Amino acid sequence: MQVILMERVAKLGQMGDIVDVKPGFARNYLLPQGKAMNATDANKAQFEAQKAQLEARNLETKKEAEALADRLNGQQFVVIRQASDAGALYGSVTTRDAADASTAEGFSVDRGQIALERPIKYLGLHDVIITLHPEVEASFTLNVARSVEEAELQASGKSIQELAAEEEAEAEFEIAELFDDIGAAAAEDDAVAEVAEEQGSVETDDANES
Repeated sequence: MQVILMERVAKLGQMGDIVDVKPGFARNYLLPQGKAMNATDANKAQFEAQKAQLEARNLETKKEAEALADRLNGQQFVVIRQASDAGALYGSVTTRDAADASTAEGFSVDRGQIALERPIKYLGLHDVIITLHPEVEASFTLNVARSVEEAELQASGKSIQELAAEEEAEAEFEIAELFDDIGAAAAEDDAVAEVAEEQGSVETDDANES
């Protein structure tokens, strides 16, 4: 099936190209979304008549997308989720979550523009690609953490494994300190008892001498 591309479509062609595609792909994706139209003689003539206007509109939307991409590139958005100690999420982070997180920070983003190879299922920093225009892409980072404090630590470059190791080391240090305190207290009690025993012995000797 031949269609005329109304915009650039990855792996197919540029605006105005007439390409062969599978009928299902055309009917279910290209035609409903206005990315192409059937390559009939009438449509070819219509496209040629509107070509200059379409190219001007495409250039305008491309510039707007590039401006948004400049602002969006390198941004980091926090998503708070519950997870196990090993970092596995109880659920997953999807394109909708990514869109909501970026929109909450003032960026107008639609979930359909976001590409994830697979849902995010672990804590950490995850790069996300977003298509703002057929010719413009941007990327941002999702900081998936269990708390804002944990997100800040991850943003500083620490992984969930490093954070867990630090927490474990801190717990072990606190336990060691506790045993040291108990040991010191026991030693002090022994010293006091020894002094008391010595004093009692002296008092007994004095009484015997009397």
